Amino acid sequence: MYCYVDESGHTGNNLFDLDQPNLYYGLLTSKKNLNVIAKPLLGELHKKLCVKRLHAAELGVKRLSRVAKSLENFARHHDIRFSFYMVAKTDHAVISFFDQVFDSFLNPAVRWDHYNTPLRYPLLLKLAILFDEETAKSAWTARVEANAAVANAALQKVYAKLLERIHILPDERSRNLISDALNWAARNPDEISYHAGNKDIALQISPSLVGFQQVLAGIAMQSLKQSRKVREIVVDRQSEFNHAQDELAQVYRHMTGIKQSMGPGMPEFDMRNMPAASPKFLSSEESAGLELVDVVLWVAQRDSDGKTISNELLNMLGAFAKRGQTDEVSLAGLDRRWSFLANLPAPDTPISEDLQTLLDKLEGERIEAAKI
Repeated sequence: MYCYVDESGHTGNNLFDLDQPNLYYGLLTSKKNLNVIAKPLLGELHKKLCVKRLHAAELGVKRLSRVAKSLENFARHHDIRFSFYMVAKTDHAVISFFDQVFDSFLNPAVRWDHYNTPLRYPLLLKLAILFDEETAKSAWTARVEANAAVANAALQKVYAKLLERIHILPDERSRNLISDALNWAARNPDEISYHAGNKDIALQISPSLVGFQQVLAGIAMQSLKQSRKVREIVVDRQSEFNHAQDELAQVYRHMTGIKQSMGPGMPEFDMRNMPAASPKFLSSEESAGLELVDVVLWVAQRDSDGKTISNELLNMLGAFAKRGQTDEVSLAGLDRRWSFLANLPAPDTPISEDLQTLLDKLEGERIEAAKI
């Protein structure tokens, strides 16, 4: 299996560019090497449009629509699959704050089950209510700060602002849980280790790397579905993140074969099918596969953003995406996936004595820690 990866909406660690609120990744997977089999078709389309390559943003909807049917037929004939991934950047700032400050292994005022089970998602979504753009921006600036003292000073202001707003949460339980966690973090800044420390770590927590994790998981899933070994992963060349992407791919390769629970009710951490192939970084001028994924990603992004596209391009996108997958990192996505937890009926029978004892113990430890 051959894989081709492109991204769009890249603004580095600037998460608050109003013109590019989301980061997108597109992944094409093919049983055959697109750098070989797609070249003749692309050559014909270049001639038809009088261009040296298909660059979707330059061609626009009207001109790209002229070659959409040829691309649609090619995708169907060769079973080429397109997967689409999105990271909502401002949401990522809030999610990153939660993941660090409410980590129960760092913050004992957060119960283990409130961080390591699906209970984390209602708690995160309640916390998100307290954020506005300015507070999210301050939290993210502190997150990527190299100097611990500077980051901690900025965080104190973030904690104070969130605690000022705690009254807007709709239930007393959420107000208690979140205020206890924030107050403990404010009193113990060195225990949270919030700041990135250096540029390399800042890159690893960027939206580009979070999205690339989705891509690697998607490649593993497609490899499993098609029962095919990943022979090549070609990634669009760009200077800022390629090294970090390569390092992340190496980490995932070293975890190949691992499968373990992430907590009761949580998805499994399944690395059994992680590809052994190292990413190869090329430009779209050097790779027909990258040229194709640039086109499909551009159309998918326009469709996702609610912009106008032609029926020809919609049909083309459908042919590529029919057997692919989509995923997103966003608060709205988490709400869609986990909001049912807030509406679960009360249990018909009392919980077991052993479980109640454990929950009482965890709650007691949380309350005691909140006093420290």
